[in-house]
Amino acid sequence: MPEVLKAPLVVEFPFTRSLGPVQSAFLTGLRERVVLGVRTTDGRTLVPPVEYDPVTAEEIHDLVEVAPTGTVTTWAWNHAPRRGQPLTTPFAWALVRLDGADTALLHALDAPGPDAVRTGMRVRVRWAAERTGAITDIACFEPYDGAAPEPRGHSGTFDHPLTGIVAPARLDYTYSPGRAQSAYIDALTARRTVGERCPSCRKVYVPPRGACPTCGVATAEQVEVGPRGTVTTYCIVNIKAKNLDIEVPYVYAHIALDGADLALHARIGGIPYDQVRMGLRVEPVWTEGARYPDHYRPTGEPDADYETYKELL
Repeated sequence: MPEVLKAPLVVEFPFTRSLGPVQSAFLTGLRERVVLGVRTTDGRTLVPPVEYDPVTAEEIHDLVEVAPTGTVTTWAWNHAPRRGQPLTTPFAWALVRLDGADTALLHALDAPGPDAVRTGMRVRVRWAAERTGAITDIACFEPYDGAAPEPRGHSGTFDHPLTGIVAPARLDYTYSPGRAQSAYIDALTARRTVGERCPSCRKVYVPPRGACPTCGVATAEQVEVGPRGTVTTYCIVNIKAKNLDIEVPYVYAHIALDGADLALHARIGGIPYDQVRMGLRVEPVWTEGARYPDHYRPTGEPDADYETYKELL
């Protein structure tokens, strides 16, 4: 059997958002070891708080303090914690309805094992030693048999309230390219670019997908394209990417390889960024041992006529 290709991939980026008055008060409160909810017009207290009533869609902003103790309403045991989760040892994910709240908050519950967890058990917040104004300021919940402390009736007004947060988003996964893209990757190791032709519309797709996105039929006929092509459109990148050793500004472009009916994207080099243009004729530049072109550079040919690539924009 042919080798099944696979590779670990990571999609990671910082998500930045501003905070309205409700979320600002909630997160700032966690920093100060205060748990705040928001009261709806019919008297329900929602924790975590939201800015609009989920039933009536009315804007709500009446903040109310609740206790850091509560009751487990449901739970699931996590036998193998993953990177970035609240605890490094097995724990329970639990929905906890804090005393004074009408909704439940999802967080980790530190317990010695699943036999120690039950619906209806009493728990309390374990605060993080260092708090910055995030849900992780609650390190976890822990079992608790004592009385619920009386909330102090905090108004939700704080010195130096948070106005925005940056939340890292990350997805780790294993990618297996399948038959069509495996053939495409294998061809690249020989410095060839191979697409597949649709048996119905006769278009050649690069990279191949195993099926025509227009006709919905399977593709199998391999067609070698390029290596030269035409820049159909492009963008100038001015923000340096993490772990990418390319100085900004640089150009990323869609390139229609000769013989292909779908443009692929690649970096343009060998020319000042402000001289890249639509219709520029380019060719691949390979580095020793690479499995794909490092970038594309101008061929020196006259620019392609717009009519020859307008359908590929």
